[in-house]
Amino acid sequence: MLLIGVAAYVVTGQVLNAVAVLVVSCACAIALATPVVVLASVGSAAGRGLLVKGGIALEHLARVDTVVMDKTGTLTRGRPTVTDVVSLNGLGEVDLLRVTAAVESRSEHPLAKAIVRRAAERGITSPEPDAFSPLPGRGLVGSVGGREWAVGNRRLLAERGVQLDEAGEARARALEAAGKTAFFVAGGRDVAGIVAVADTIRPEAKAALADLKRLGVRRLLLLTGDHERVAAAVARELGLEYRAGLLPEDKIAAVRELQAAGAAVMMVGDGVNDAPALAQADVGVAMGAGADVAIEAADVALMRDDWALVPEAIRIGRRARRTIYQNLGFTACYNVVGIALAFVGILPPVLAAAAQGLPDVAIMLNSSRLLRRK
Repeated sequence: MLLIGVAAYVVTGQVLNAVAVLVVSCACAIALATPVVVLASVGSAAGRGLLVKGGIALEHLARVDTVVMDKTGTLTRGRPTVTDVVSLNGLGEVDLLRVTAAVESRSEHPLAKAIVRRAAERGITSPEPDAFSPLPGRGLVGSVGGREWAVGNRRLLAERGVQLDEAGEARARALEAAGKTAFFVAGGRDVAGIVAVADTIRPEAKAALADLKRLGVRRLLLLTGDHERVAAAVARELGLEYRAGLLPEDKIAAVRELQAAGAAVMMVGDGVNDAPALAQADVGVAMGAGADVAIEAADVALMRDDWALVPEAIRIGRRARRTIYQNLGFTACYNVVGIALAFVGILPPVLAAAAQGLPDVAIMLNSSRLLRRK
């Protein structure tokens, strides 16, 4: 602007032209173009039940073209129930549920809480475990009454060298085919039984996923630690791609793979196992009732467990980006026209001073549109 002012004086010989050029230039409007949009968008999002953590998150929301998600507590209600207690190798159903509830009593996972809740409903008193060790993506190991028990998925059985007999395998397959999560309870080298837990899909999830497709999201991918058959049943119902049997590090690898292919990835999750992938994704979205570590790792937190807020977050990000472009474009055009008029002497310094504040007002008014509910 200084160089243009000097040029105005050199070309026209009028010092007032140079002064008018400097006065009419709207540096304030350029500086305001983005921050006021961020403030308005974050405020608007909060009014809709979305906590957006700053302008970078808004920018990334506008670019999202791939959404990956967890299953338990994210696509499902997060309040599962025990559907089957299958005794194997002579351990009674009551004893099986007592031992399983004892081991799971210190876990914060929704499926573990369902087992503890079922034991309480049946009046079964579970002792405190003597020792407790969580194994992310696999299950738990605990000591009850001096005996070590492992409760978890097939990966945990394989790690401990525990074999499931044909009858147990057939029963587990049937439970998983029905969309239920099977917990295998092993004491030593024997599988003492299976506890099956089922959760219901959130009623709004299907409509929200369809809304994401209408917004142009190209890929919807389910990432879950559950068994292949359980994941397939959920994915089939919701029309998703899926990858099953994943550990937390596998979810991170899946997100990185998508990013390496050029995708802008949003990860939606709720649990401790999801936190690393939420942090890795371009945008991490945590369900409102999720674990504290997941909410902390995410860029966006849903203040209520409503999947309709996920496409709404993308809309807010895109509206913010569009408004920033409008603000910057208007300011640039206004500067070009004002400077040209001042350069040739049509716009004197007094009018230039009056005109200098108009873009600021226009930007504030344009950005304030984001506060309106649609």
